[in-house]
Amino acid sequence: MVIGKVEKYIKEQIRKDGAILLALIDPDKQPFETGAKVAEIACEAGADVILVGGSIGAQGLILDKTTKMIRERVNIPIVLFPGNVGTITPFADATYFMYLLNSRDVYWISTVQIQGATIVKRMGIEPIPTAYIVLEPGRAVGWISNVNLIPRNRPDLAAATALAGEYMGAHFVVTDSGSGAPTPAPAQLISAVKSQLTVPYFYGGGCRTPEQAKAIIRAGADGIQIGTAFEIESPEKAKEKISAIVKAIKEAGKEKKKTIFKKPSLPSLPTIHMPTFKFPRIWGRKESAKKAPQPQK
Repeated sequence: MVIGKVEKYIKEQIRKDGAILLALIDPDKQPFETGAKVAEIACEAGADVILVGGSIGAQGLILDKTTKMIRERVNIPIVLFPGNVGTITPFADATYFMYLLNSRDVYWISTVQIQGATIVKRMGIEPIPTAYIVLEPGRAVGWISNVNLIPRNRPDLAAATALAGEYMGAHFVVTDSGSGAPTPAPAQLISAVKSQLTVPYFYGGGCRTPEQAKAIIRAGADGIQIGTAFEIESPEKAKEKISAIVKAIKEAGKEKKKTIFKKPSLPSLPTIHMPTFKFPRIWGRKESAKKAPQPQK
């Protein structure tokens, strides 16, 4: 598929700064004027992308109106972070076209994508193929999506799942501990995931402070999705908080650009001794031309 403008922009921002901030607005928690104001503050503070979406309630009129109001206030891409097939609006620039890899329910792996594909095309929204992986504790998204949560102490499982996502065609990989998670995932898990990927990797869940943001980027993430931490008491405090997190992300991103990312060693698979078989390989082999038989006179 053709890579769209928003995906190109995101990759260019990562190339330029080393890491990005994706500020998440949940219309169910921050509807209309509130959501638009937070998005505007995030944009002014240096966020690279505004994400819009949520696990429940972020659809219909509330989604359309909130996204339209955000559109009127920001000059950065608005990307949908869909919680279901209803979380689509023509007022966004693009959407994560997500498949939730570790759901137990086929609906979240392929059925909802089939339902939404023609809607996305008719609305002219840019689809970005995205592998979505939910980690412990999972919170609302884990419960809603019937997820087989990846344990925080199993970076090898997280890395293998992320690699499968890339091999299945994802242009982005997102791991999420769930909105309101008490802490981010361990650095070892984030490093393990990044070590297996050649596509951008974003982490979400539990990041509330500049120190945590810096640690996540240093561990290997190309971007951080933050929502709960920006559900604000006042615009002044929000701008101060977002600016501090943006600064931490960009500083860590610049550090990452200066160093070669070292892949952590993952547990090796046990050696299995199997009998070997030789099969003739025809594809790609040059066969000598055979002289065609001459007709008999």
